[in-house]
Amino acid sequence: MKIPQHATRIGLISACCVFTAVSCSSLPSSAPADLPQQSGQVQLANSRGPLSIKQSKAILEPLRRRFGDSDLLGRHIAVEEAVVGRPLLVGNQVSLLIDGPATYQAMFSAIEAARDHINLETYIYEDDELGRKVAEMLLAKQAQGVQVNLIYDSVGSINTPRAFFDRLRDAGIRVLEFNPVNPLKARKGWELNSRDHRKLLVVDGETAFLGGINISGVYSRGSFARSSGDKDKTPWRDTHLRIQGPAVAEFQRLFLETWQKQKGEALAARKYFPPLAQKGPELVRALGSAPDAEHSVNYLTLLSAIDSASDHISITNAYFVPDRQLLNALKQAARRGVQVKLILPGTSDFWATYHAGRSRYAELLAAGVRIFERRGALLHAKSAEIDGVWSCVGSTNLDWRSFLHNNEVDAAVLGSGFASQMQAMFQRDLQSSDEIIASQWSRRSLLMRIKEAGARIWQYWL
Repeated sequence: MKIPQHATRIGLISACCVFTAVSCSSLPSSAPADLPQQSGQVQLANSRGPLSIKQSKAILEPLRRRFGDSDLLGRHIAVEEAVVGRPLLVGNQVSLLIDGPATYQAMFSAIEAARDHINLETYIYEDDELGRKVAEMLLAKQAQGVQVNLIYDSVGSINTPRAFFDRLRDAGIRVLEFNPVNPLKARKGWELNSRDHRKLLVVDGETAFLGGINISGVYSRGSFARSSGDKDKTPWRDTHLRIQGPAVAEFQRLFLETWQKQKGEALAARKYFPPLAQKGPELVRALGSAPDAEHSVNYLTLLSAIDSASDHISITNAYFVPDRQLLNALKQAARRGVQVKLILPGTSDFWATYHAGRSRYAELLAAGVRIFERRGALLHAKSAEIDGVWSCVGSTNLDWRSFLHNNEVDAAVLGSGFASQMQAMFQRDLQSSDEIIASQWSRRSLLMRIKEAGARIWQYWL
């Protein structure tokens, strides 16, 4: 199966260099001068607005007693508040969805139960069996009077015929092509290098789904099942979330902002922001980045979490092409005694990111970072868990493209209950991974070293 997510990258790299080299973006500092280093009065919010300092303290104190205030729940929350500009939202239920089958089952149930509207934003929407099944479900809901609004990325979905989306439009579904490859179709200026890499579904303004899973049949098999031995049917390993509660309004806002920025046609009036009751115990912060923003809140939030770690850092990521600042943050954490473990792909759908990331292994290993490569599946997940209290799942890869050029969406979750689920998932992936040992890595072939050096040249565009 052709997967456009990275297969189209090589063809675009040269064009992107020509059109954007004169104005290359740079990654922000992990600690801008105007960000507070410590906050004694962290203020939370629910669906009705900010909580009082007293109410916020009552929620945070149990976490502080267990995990300590000076690092994670002091400086980390303060930096997040300043970077994102919005408070943590209380009262959310966060469900961890592992791989495509569980994710699609939950998404299908939510779509079938929709009463008012469905907002879907995806990088890849393929015209395959899975994509056609989703299309039929969306068409059925539109026919029932539920308004469906769809954003798809022009590059990510470049192999999907125009007729596929025309059929949805003809049925009344609002369809928006993000930054069309064809400059004649551009609505806000041609921005070939800026892509919408989000995978976001919001149903009735009450339930949000986000993570790494696109609308594509490659996710139809679970990655922990026994391999069939067929290389063409390698399962994809990915992670998604279902969120219910006050935080859903923030993800809805991100979808509507993208629609507005892309100058999509006027949306039908619907209850996009219904009253949201508390659904669970989790504190959630919606993280949405875009190339036109002053800085990537997703990038700065991750760096602040790594800098604040005191016990362990567990990261699983599909495309690992870190900049120098992220590399230093991981190495410094390991050198101060934090257990840093990375699960990265053992095979990839894009050779350049695979080898560019591997070119950084030696210095990470020398600093004490432990690296594992996932076997038996094509790793596509983007998740992190730190110190048993801070977790993050979303669409953001650890590469320059995600941090500088893409629309991305993640959810940061504060809570030991959810973090324990993340830890269990990480341990399960570790059992299906092979550790990279420094002494063995130093003996890798000259050919591998050449591939790494060549791929690193293009790291800014990967």
